[in-house]
Amino acid sequence: MKKTVVITGITGQDSSYLADLLLEKDYKVYGMKRRTASNDLGCATHLENDIEVVEGDLLDLPSLTKLCKLAKADEFYNLAAMSHVGTSFDQPVYTAQCTGLGVLNCLEAIRESRYHTKFYQASTSELFGGVYGETLCSERTPFYPRSPYGVAKLYGHWITINYRESFKMFTCTGILFNHESPRRGPNFVTRKVTLAIANIKAGKQDKVYLGNLDAKRDWGHARDYVEGMWRMLQHHTPDDYVLATGKTHSIRDLCNIAFAHAGLGDYTKYVKVDPRFYRPCEVDVLIGDYSKAKQVLGWEPTTTFEQLVREMVDADCTLVSSS
Repeated sequence: MKKTVVITGITGQDSSYLADLLLEKDYKVYGMKRRTASNDLGCATHLENDIEVVEGDLLDLPSLTKLCKLAKADEFYNLAAMSHVGTSFDQPVYTAQCTGLGVLNCLEAIRESRYHTKFYQASTSELFGGVYGETLCSERTPFYPRSPYGVAKLYGHWITINYRESFKMFTCTGILFNHESPRRGPNFVTRKVTLAIANIKAGKQDKVYLGNLDAKRDWGHARDYVEGMWRMLQHHTPDDYVLATGKTHSIRDLCNIAFAHAGLGDYTKYVKVDPRFYRPCEVDVLIGDYSKAKQVLGWEPTTTFEQLVREMVDADCTLVSSS
């Protein structure tokens, strides 16, 4: 008998890669999306005929409860959120409601449905935020979020653990460091750079404006990270895991590799720093220690930073040239 899964935020990068993976494993997939004026499935457009798309909202408990009772899911992955750090400073209340309380609604919906559904919560490296220097952050590193997004995610992280301990639910959190792909939204810095490169090569753009070029992040490929999510819910006991690469690169490194791969040469001819893109609270460095996930789950990243950047550049150049 097929396993059944619910994935929230089905239109996004991570959800679409996770759905790809679970369909390969013969799951029946229910993908939840918010009601909008458009029926666009975003990153999951290619899955339209392979999954059950259900409308729902993290802020609406009845819709989540209805979905849980419909799906009778073996697994529930909450990947929906207001997930842009910069925007969270402009929309802090909505971020708190969606990214924080939305997790509680998911947990309550599962509890009310009375099915033994395993739950995965997408936590984030932004929980660590203000950790000093190039510290390898593990599951034991103290949290210090530096944005409304990080603070909201911290609530979601702890309420997931609380429901595990209070109600003996099978709940896991994945503290994922930055993970990108050609499906990344264009408002995230990696995709902003690679899409700009494609437009520059096509003569549609001549400059790209960025914030702090010296900010360093631990970047991996989303395709690798959804494999880690799945492995967490297959383990015999629920727990919390960091997924990362253990290597850090600056936005300046990203620009160097991307512009060189595209044959455009020195990135400084095209990249301009704009103070508008600096955050009120900067996070200079984030780097993760994934040794627990490697030891317990047998997970480790397979895509290097250079491979990731080149894949994104090639995909966007193909996208723009064909449009």
